[in-house]
Amino acid sequence: MSRFLCLVMVGAGLPLVAGEYHGSVKFGGLPLPGASVKATLGDKQFAAVTDQQGAYSFPDLPDGTWTIEVEMLCFEPVTREVSVGSASPPSEWELKLLPMEEIRKAAAPAAAPALTINPTDSGKPLPRGARAETRNPQGGFQRADLKASGPTPPAPAQNEPAPEGAAEINQRAADGFLINGSSNNGASSPFSLAPAFGNNRRNVRSLYTGSLGLIFDNSEFDARSFSLTGQDTPKPSYNHLQGVATLGGPLKIPHLIRNGPNFFVGYQWTRNRNATTQSSLVPTAAQRSGDLSASPATILDPIAGVPFAGNLIPLTRISPQARDLLSLYPMPNFTGTGSYNFQVPIVSATHQDSLQSRFNQSIGRKNQIFGTFAFQSSRADNPNALGFGFLDTASSLGLNSAINWRHVFAPRFFGNFGYQFSRMATHNSPFFENRVNVAAQAGITGTDQTPTFWGPPALSFASGIAPLSDVQYSFNRNQTSAVSVAMLWNHNGHNVSFGGDFKRQEFNYLWQQDPRGAFTFTGAASGSDFADFLLGVPDTSSIAFGNADKYFRASNYDAYFTDDWRINPELTLNAGMRWEYGAPITEKYGRLVNLDIAPGFTAASPVVANINQNYPSSLIRPDKHGFEPRVGLAWRPISGSSMIVRAGYGVYYNTSVFQSIAIQMAQQSPLSTNLRVSNPAPYPLTLADGFGGTSQNTFGVDPDFRVGYAQNWQISVQRDLPGSLVMTATYLGIKGTRGMQEFLPNTYPAGIANPCPLCPAGFTYLVSNGNSTREAGQLQLRRRLHNGITASIDYTFSKAIDDSTLGGKNQGVNVIAQNWLALNEERGLSTFDQKHLLNVQMQYTSGMGIGGGTLVNGWRGALLKEWTVQSQITAGSGLPLTPVYLTAVSGTGVTGSIRPDYTGAAVYAAPPGLSLNPSAYAAPAAGQWGTAGRDSIIGPSQ
Repeated sequence: MSRFLCLVMVGAGLPLVAGEYHGSVKFGGLPLPGASVKATLGDKQFAAVTDQQGAYSFPDLPDGTWTIEVEMLCFEPVTREVSVGSASPPSEWELKLLPMEEIRKAAAPAAAPALTINPTDSGKPLPRGARAETRNPQGGFQRADLKASGPTPPAPAQNEPAPEGAAEINQRAADGFLINGSSNNGASSPFSLAPAFGNNRRNVRSLYTGSLGLIFDNSEFDARSFSLTGQDTPKPSYNHLQGVATLGGPLKIPHLIRNGPNFFVGYQWTRNRNATTQSSLVPTAAQRSGDLSASPATILDPIAGVPFAGNLIPLTRISPQARDLLSLYPMPNFTGTGSYNFQVPIVSATHQDSLQSRFNQSIGRKNQIFGTFAFQSSRADNPNALGFGFLDTASSLGLNSAINWRHVFAPRFFGNFGYQFSRMATHNSPFFENRVNVAAQAGITGTDQTPTFWGPPALSFASGIAPLSDVQYSFNRNQTSAVSVAMLWNHNGHNVSFGGDFKRQEFNYLWQQDPRGAFTFTGAASGSDFADFLLGVPDTSSIAFGNADKYFRASNYDAYFTDDWRINPELTLNAGMRWEYGAPITEKYGRLVNLDIAPGFTAASPVVANINQNYPSSLIRPDKHGFEPRVGLAWRPISGSSMIVRAGYGVYYNTSVFQSIAIQMAQQSPLSTNLRVSNPAPYPLTLADGFGGTSQNTFGVDPDFRVGYAQNWQISVQRDLPGSLVMTATYLGIKGTRGMQEFLPNTYPAGIANPCPLCPAGFTYLVSNGNSTREAGQLQLRRRLHNGITASIDYTFSKAIDDSTLGGKNQGVNVIAQNWLALNEERGLSTFDQKHLLNVQMQYTSGMGIGGGTLVNGWRGALLKEWTVQSQITAGSGLPLTPVYLTAVSGTGVTGSIRPDYTGAAVYAAPPGLSLNPSAYAAPAAGQWGTAGRDSIIGPSQ
C-alpha cells in the first residue's frame, strides 16, 4: 500500500502554468527528490517538496521578494532571497552534504521532539485528553495522548518487550509510509533505488556527471528504397554510426581555482552512409546515333526547312559538341515506358563532428556570467543525383560563441548584456574542378577557363530527358558579431521588458553565378528538343562569370518594448512595439551594379556603386519604417474552468531579403561577363559559340524597393476533456504586403509586333508590389501521457493566395510574371497551399500505470518496462502546380514563364498511363498570352 501511494503521488504532478515560480534542486548535478522548499514573505509562508526530477513549483506565489529555504536531511540548508514575478527565471539549487560527524549525530537513536498537528486543521489548541497525530522531523507519524498531567507509565514487566522509543517508532514509520517528500525518497536513502550510477553509492560521491553512448545500425534489415519504375534495383550496403560523450560539473583546480564555474561539454561524432534509388530518362543508343524514328514528331532540318527522311539525322549533321557531351550520359539499363529508362542506387556519405559547451558562474548575489561555445565540422560525398558518375564533395566548419552578464539592479529590476560571435565556412568542390576542362575539349567557347570552374555546361530538355548539371565551385565565409541588451522590470502586476540588438554581418563569397553556362532545348528549331541538341542548336543560352570574390557587408538594428500585464488571475494582456531595420547590403569595394530605369522602361543604363551620387552605396534606398506593433491576451472566461482563450496580432518584417538581391547585382557587366539570349531564326547560335554574344545586364531592382511585411493574427480556444484529453481550436490569418515580383519589361507574346523596338529588354526587374494572404482553421485533440499512452490528432483546413514570391513561392525560386503589363493576372493559389492536412502521432511506453506493470520489478520488470513504440501518419490534399508552355520569351533568354491556353476540357480526366488530360491545354494563340492560371492544377494527394 505504501509503495502504491508513493507512485500515485509522484505521478500526480501537474504541468507548470504560466507565471508560476518554479525551480530545481540538485546534488552533484543530479536531481534531488524529497527536498523541502519553503517560501516566506512577511507573515505569508508556502511550502513545496521536490519531485523525482528534483523540481518544485509554487503555482500562485504573489509577486515580491521572497526568502526561499531549501532543506533535506543530511544536507546543509540553503537560504536565498528571490525576486518572484511573471518572468522570473527558474532557480537552481545545489545542496552539499553535511560532514560525516554531523550525519552520524543526526542518525543517533535519540528521541526527537514531536510536532503536534491538529487533525481538524483549524489552528485551535486541542482540548485536554484529546487524541492527536504527531509527526517527527524524520517524517514518520504516530499517535499520542495529550494530557496536562498524569502518572508516569509503568515500567515493563520482566520478560515483556520494552516499549519502542521515539527513534524506533519514527524510523519504522518513515520506512513504512513512503510518500513524495519524505526523507527516504531521494538517492541519499538506503531504502530508495538499488545502488547504481548516481544512486546510493557507498563511496564518496563525485561532483561530476558524464555519459558515453554509441548508436550503430546498418542496412541489413532495412527495406529497399521505393522504385518509381518498378525495377528490381539492388540495395547497396550502408550503415550509420553515432557516438556521444558528455561531462559536466564544477570547475575546480587544486591550488588554482577553488570555486570555479559550473560547466558542461558535449561531443557528437557521426559517420553515416545513406542510400537512395534515382530514376531518370537518358538518351538511347539509337537516339545518340541520330535515329529518332520512334519520335511522334516530324523532325525538320532547320537549315533547309524540310523534314529529315524517316526522322533520321545524318551522322555528318550531328554536332561534335553534342557527341562529347553525350559521353557524359550513362546508357539506359532497362527498357523504359517513356518516362524512365535508367535507375541506379546512389550512396552518399556524411561525416560530422560537433561540440557544445556552456558555463555559468555567480559573482556575489547580484551578478551572474554565463556563456556558450559550439563548433561543428561536416564533410559530405555527394554523387550526382542522376547517376552520371560525378562525385562532388562538400565541407563546412562553423563556430558560435556567446557570453552574457546578468545583473540585478533592484529586487524587481534585472538586466542582461550579451555579445555573440559566429563564423561559418563552406566549401563545395565539383567533380571536374582542376581535373577536366570539358567545355574546351568539346570545343565550346566563351566559358570561364579558370581550372576551379571547369565542367560541362548545363543542359535542359523540354521532353523530360535528364538535365546535365553539376554543382558550382564555391568557398564562402560568413561572419556575424552581435551585441544585445535586455532589461526586465516588475511593478504592480506589470512585467516590462525592453532592450535592443545590433548585428554586423559579413558575407565573403568566392563563387560565380554561372561560369560554365547553360543551354535550353525546346524543339523550336526542328520540332524535337533532342534533335535540336544533336544538331547543336540551342533555343536559349546564358552565362555569368567574373568578379568571383565578393565581400558583402550588412548591419541590422532592433529595439523593443513589451508590457506583460497580469490584470487579474483570469486575464493577462501582452502589448508592445518592436522596431527593426535591416540596412541594404553593400560591397566592400563598391562592386555592385543596378539599372537606372527611365519612366515607362523606355531606357536603361548601368549604375555602379559609389559612382553615381544619386544612389547610396547599396544602390537601394533604405527603408527605416519597420515598426512592428504586437498585442496578445490570455483569458479564462470562467473562473476555475479549464477553458482558456488566447488571441494575438503582430506585424513582422522580412529584413533578410537583401542577400539574394546583392548576389545578382554583383554578377553584372561591366564587372563580369553576363549573357542571356534566345536563338532567333535562322538560328545563328550553336553549341560551339552560344556564349559569344555581347555582354548585357540581366537583372535590375527598383531602387525604392521596400522590405515586405506580414500581419499575423490568431485566436484559439483550449479546453480539457474527459479521458486525459485536451482540445484546441485555432483560427490563423496572415496578410503579406510588399511581396517580391519579377517581370520582363518590354516583352510581348509571339505573333505581335513590339510597339517599342528600341526599348531595353532581356533583363528581369524586381519590385516590391506583391501581396499574399493565408487563412487556416486548426483542430487539435491531444491525449496527455496516461498509462503509457499519448497521442495527438491535428487537422488543418486552409487556403493561401498570392501574386508574388513572398512566403517561399516555388520553393524559394522567384516566379517571373508572364505579362509584365498585368501583374495582377499572376494571382493564384500559393505553391505551398494545401487545403486539407491531417497529422496523427501516437506513442506507447510499456510499464507505466498500475495495469501496465509499473509495480513489476526484478528481471520481469527489466524485460517489460520502457519499451516505446511510436508512429506518425500524415495525409493531405495535393499541392498546386503550374502548367508551362516551354518556349523562350521573345527577346529574352528566359523559358518557363509562359503558360498554355486552357481549352475547357476536364483537367483530371486523364487517359490511361497519364495523370492529367493533355487535351485540356493548347499552345497560346498567336499574339496572346496563355489563359491557364498560375498554380491552377492540384497535384496528387499526399
